[in-house]
Amino acid sequence: MILIKNSIVFLAILCTSLLYGQKKTLNTKSITTKISIDGRITEDAWNSAEIASDFVMYQPDNGKAINENKKTEVKVVYDNDAVYIAAILYDEDPNKIKKEITNRDSFGVTDYFSIFINGFNDGQQDFRFYVTAAGVQLDCIATEDYNDFSWDAIWDSKTVITDKGWVVEMKIPYAAIRFPNSNKQTWGINFLRNIERDVQVYSWNRIDTKIGAELTQNGLLEGIENIKTPTRLFFIPYASFYNQKDENQSDNTFKGGLDIKYGINDAFTLDAILVPDFGQTKFDNAILNLEPFEQKLDENRPFFTEGTELFSKGNLFYSRRIGGYPSSDPTVAENEEITDYPSTVDLLNAIKISGRTKKGLGIGFLNAITEKTFATIKDTISSTSRKEVIEPLANYNIVVLDQRFNQNSSVTFINTNTIRNGSFRDANVSGLLFDLNTKKNNYSLNGDFKYSTVNTFEDYDGYKTALNFEKTSGKIRYEVSGKYISEDYDVNDLGLIYYTNYHGGYANASYRILNPTSVFNTFKILQEASLEIQNTTGKIQDDYLKTTITASSLKNNYYEFSLLYTPKETFDFYEPRDYGRYVYVPKKVISLLAFELNRNHAFTVDIASSFAKYDEEDRLNYGVFINPKYRFNNQFSLEYALDYTAKRSDRGRVGYDDSGIVFAERNREILQNTLVGKFAITNRMALNLDVRYYWSYADNHEFFTLQDDGYLTPNPNYNLNKNRNFNSWNFDLSYSWWFALGSEMILLYRNYALEETNQVEKDLSTNLSDIFNSNLTNIFSISVRYYIDYNVVKNKF
Repeated sequence: MILIKNSIVFLAILCTSLLYGQKKTLNTKSITTKISIDGRITEDAWNSAEIASDFVMYQPDNGKAINENKKTEVKVVYDNDAVYIAAILYDEDPNKIKKEITNRDSFGVTDYFSIFINGFNDGQQDFRFYVTAAGVQLDCIATEDYNDFSWDAIWDSKTVITDKGWVVEMKIPYAAIRFPNSNKQTWGINFLRNIERDVQVYSWNRIDTKIGAELTQNGLLEGIENIKTPTRLFFIPYASFYNQKDENQSDNTFKGGLDIKYGINDAFTLDAILVPDFGQTKFDNAILNLEPFEQKLDENRPFFTEGTELFSKGNLFYSRRIGGYPSSDPTVAENEEITDYPSTVDLLNAIKISGRTKKGLGIGFLNAITEKTFATIKDTISSTSRKEVIEPLANYNIVVLDQRFNQNSSVTFINTNTIRNGSFRDANVSGLLFDLNTKKNNYSLNGDFKYSTVNTFEDYDGYKTALNFEKTSGKIRYEVSGKYISEDYDVNDLGLIYYTNYHGGYANASYRILNPTSVFNTFKILQEASLEIQNTTGKIQDDYLKTTITASSLKNNYYEFSLLYTPKETFDFYEPRDYGRYVYVPKKVISLLAFELNRNHAFTVDIASSFAKYDEEDRLNYGVFINPKYRFNNQFSLEYALDYTAKRSDRGRVGYDDSGIVFAERNREILQNTLVGKFAITNRMALNLDVRYYWSYADNHEFFTLQDDGYLTPNPNYNLNKNRNFNSWNFDLSYSWWFALGSEMILLYRNYALEETNQVEKDLSTNLSDIFNSNLTNIFSISVRYYIDYNVVKNKF
């Protein structure tokens, strides 16, 4: 009897394992009748559609079947224009469904349903479409490494709350996705359901968290055949008006332009911007930058954020280079001064073409042209002025070839090229990348080789190579990697790199729980080790051991602790800002402790504290981050963040005198306050507030001279004032309205100022008073973008 029972249990386990291990298949059918996207699912076409059901938990208790009172049923049909999705999401208590109204591409505290589509079924890139219970749309292009929510497609959806749960109806035009040119289609597909109050996520085809690769675990959609897709041609004209004024001047500006999207075929798309306008993009977070490197800025321009995953291969593309800071400084005589130096270069136009062939070859092409830019120089004796080119007419170009194979592997070639007209700097970078994974996605081998060429008055070439091996599945995982970067490797004309001329190794090992225990929902411990050695001197430039523990409790509170230790002294080859020089950096210990309260509460808070102690007298850093949020109701929320850092007896380069390079010992404080507010009038209309005040100072109290061996000796004779006091203020209040599919109107009031002196003021109220008494710039703007589908216009006329 016992033997029979054990056999039955074993058989059940075996059947369950086989069920979970194979891909589910959903068959769809063609329809000829029209479907109205109203969330009611009343059309006859839905009655005979096959049902996708039997969802299983993705997180936290991976593999657990969904409860019967939360069962989920999904149907898919199609015609020549689009695929249509209907989802019935049962809930025994519909009044408890979370449904915060957010801005587009923001989850908030809400239930949601999503569909993952991989038209090539190659296990490497999904088009993902989400609809929240409040009717808010989110969409992204997903790879194993990154979900790009800056990508926005044009699609339709509607949700309805019922007495049995809620219903989603979606229409996803073929223009929003990519698939091969074949009479018979087989797509990778999966459905996801998030039940926010339980903090549980379910999927149709099981996503096994023991396997590191998520995208390979989609199910299959079959039945799409002989579709005749319409012409994919879309025009997005825009018009905008700006009124800008400060204490000295006021002006009005009208702008107009056009974006074009054209589907070359079902797999390839051309995007073009003519006369671009980025006046309403989010402001850059200005900081007091005392580092030897430029500040890396976020990209907020839609053309350079949407659908650029191919161009991001190999990290050779930093899009802020296009239309960014001029590449040269003017030649100025002793009796001249610069009276006008533009901080950015105007973008004239840009195009990008991207897609993938039936055999998995991804092809990307991006080209942008920026305008010739001048600085104005004034002769202080004659009072005459002249102009000098600081950035010529420039062309930026990227070509990418990315071959995917075996559902989880790829080989990529990428080339970036910058050509500036005249006797200015040109550059070219090529990279060969590979990412190879075993059939079961247990192990990964990836690496690259990149070669750069820079043409200036002194030409130089360089290269970088890396190899990485990783175990990517199971409770215990590990990674080992090595890299070499030559001295003259330089990708900074169209990319961004800080450190060169070194070689190094890195390793880590981690342990995680894959299902909840009696204490934790999730738990992970990660141990890392890194070593970097400068090529020319053989000195260590970076060396650390780091332990990180992350966990979430059964009440879904999040905890994190990390401890980093540098066991040996290192040398900084960049802070001296002089070729061949370096400065000693003492050993240090850095710790971080963070906590996040369950986001389902109306009031939630993130708290983090950090502490760093150097093996040097009185030298330490400490900081605190506090981020409380309160959700008043499903429409209105406020979020405040305080980020404070103090650096005591910090050391950095400040100048040069007869003794050589001068360093200062200084005390620094950095304070950033941000306030974000949202009032959603509807799921397509909202008021948004974004306020930032930043203050930082550097107070130098002792000076040193850098010696040839990298150590500092006192320099009591240096008496120049190198102190810094920096204030930055930004205020954005906007009203946005998606008045039609793909069409948006934005009203924006912007107020900003920046003040910088060498007189340190440590009183916060005085700094606030100074920034508000400075020359504040006020901008009011209105912008309207309208989406025009060529097929709709053609049918009307």
